[in-house]
Amino acid sequence: MSGPWPVEIRVSKDQDRLDIAFDNGDRFGVSAPLLRVMTPSAEARGHGPKAAAPKPLAIDKSEVRIADVRPVGRYAVRITFDDGHETGLYTWETLHRIGRDRARLEAEHAALLSSSRGGEG
Repeated sequence: MSGPWPVEIRVSKDQDRLDIAFDNGDRFGVSAPLLRVMTPSAEARGHGPKAAAPKPLAIDKSEVRIADVRPVGRYAVRITFDDGHETGLYTWETLHRIGRDRARLEAEHAALLSSSRGGEG
């Protein structure tokens, strides 16, 4: 595999964040709500060709928490959320990209929610 490799993955005590450390020294704390709206699930994203960098889904998951994280082979984890969503594999590359771009992705998600509410909130 090319790219950063995770050396530690841990769910925060209150289950609202995934803390990830990579072998290149990058460390990220990614919120459960951001991970949920960035799901790589074909169920949420469709089954066609994938976009190079998926955008956040326009859904409000601000209260979601992480229920479970399980490894899938040596390349990904499956994250189960307390809203029942458990499809989609978060590869190391996906987790690194979400962590690296989290501020921009959170801003995009907030803008999507605001526009879907007609500018409220």
